[in-house]
Amino acid sequence: MKSKQTQLLSLFLLLALCAQAFAQTPSARKPSDEVRRASAALAGSVLVGGHTWDYLKGLADGFGGRLSGSPAYARSAEWAAEQFRAAGLKDVRLEEWQMEGTWQRGTEARGRILAPVERRLSVESLGWSPSTPAGGVRGEVVFVSDITPEGIRSQAARIKGRVVMLDIGRIFAQGEYKAYDLLIKSQPMLKDAGALALIFPERVANNAHSAVSLSWGATLAPLPEAEFGMEDAKLIQRLLQEQPSRPVTVEFAYENRTAARTTTHNVVAEIRGRERPDEWVILGAHLDSWDFGTGAQDNGSGVAQVLEAARAIAAMPTPPRRSIRFALWGGEEQGLLGSEAYARAHAPEMKTCVAALNTDNGAGHPKGWKYEGREDVRAALEPFGELLSGLGGEQLSPETTFDTDHGHFLLAGVPALDMWVDMTHYEEIHHKAGDTLDKVDAHDLAAGAAVLAVTAYAIAERPEPFAPRLEHKAVGEILKRAGIEEFLTSVGVWKP
Repeated sequence: MKSKQTQLLSLFLLLALCAQAFAQTPSARKPSDEVRRASAALAGSVLVGGHTWDYLKGLADGFGGRLSGSPAYARSAEWAAEQFRAAGLKDVRLEEWQMEGTWQRGTEARGRILAPVERRLSVESLGWSPSTPAGGVRGEVVFVSDITPEGIRSQAARIKGRVVMLDIGRIFAQGEYKAYDLLIKSQPMLKDAGALALIFPERVANNAHSAVSLSWGATLAPLPEAEFGMEDAKLIQRLLQEQPSRPVTVEFAYENRTAARTTTHNVVAEIRGRERPDEWVILGAHLDSWDFGTGAQDNGSGVAQVLEAARAIAAMPTPPRRSIRFALWGGEEQGLLGSEAYARAHAPEMKTCVAALNTDNGAGHPKGWKYEGREDVRAALEPFGELLSGLGGEQLSPETTFDTDHGHFLLAGVPALDMWVDMTHYEEIHHKAGDTLDKVDAHDLAAGAAVLAVTAYAIAERPEPFAPRLEHKAVGEILKRAGIEEFLTSVGVWKP
């Protein structure tokens, strides 16, 4: 039995140790002086004499629209690999993956209302739509609001032999993910019901067009699918409503170029960690774009930020504690295909992936990070606020999405971050002809690159683990709370 003096001494030592632990806990979670100095150096390297604007100009003006699987995409991937090498990264590779089919917009689309009035139409093909038959599509228009299986069956007599114009307003009133699920599933059913073609009314004023497809996975649509300008589509709707017994007849034609399954590539580079090289952080952005503009904001800006982060981190005197990978994905616009292929090919390594950072919301001024509904990730990020506040990137959002390439890392249980930026004017150019370099603010673009570089370096340098990898069930709970599990199950990327 211990003496009273020994017991008191033991108690004193225990209390002293506890007090020391409590005193050290807050400071241990804060960035060290070394990380503060490194972060300041990184931000300075990006903001003063950085190359972010040069990267974006070279990509957007040099290659233009970069549809997945197209020659322009292939050339831009080679160019991006060269930029990584020129920045001093030695481990640079093109990682191949298989794409179900390629598509390129062909001859100029044309269209007219033939009856009860004659009027020229503003028409474009939807992405991954087959060409119209020789001579084009001609038929009466039927306006369809219910594209559930039951709704299509009940309207089969109206649909057969006609051109179906979708009631996009009512379809999307059910929610974005539900709407896309219905649009994807309804196409073969509409074809089986005898529809000649689909009309997708645009929702942008002045008969402007946004590039979009109604498929998931780069598969060719079962029917010709045309996008009509908003004002033209509203005219057709009024004609149908005002005199329901009087047919509205339209015609349209276009010729697209399609090809079967092909090999394409992601661009991947890596800086090996000095102490824990098998643990890795990955920074990503998608290299592909649509074809109306030059993909400057979506997502040339993200590509430029990843390239700049790689350049700045590679120029540091010593590499970070953990490895950092940099990835430029293909196939994002067709369903996050390149990042999905990477996550599948590197599945055995996912257990050592510390975090996945993604940038794909344009070049607006950075706000911070979306932490995808994970409170443990939010807690781990909070101490970095002091590193990011001067850049405007210290805010945190719980929003959970599956609309870009952090998605498949989220599904794998990896802590996933999506850069949060000011998107006030983003939809004005998103997927449109106006998505060009002149819409980008150079300072905001560079500030985003600095936020990306500093956050990645701080995570990679952190002595303790960042946040745990979640098990399948816990990921499912996040998806349920966000209301996206049903959609992801439907398109085959998630099994509850």
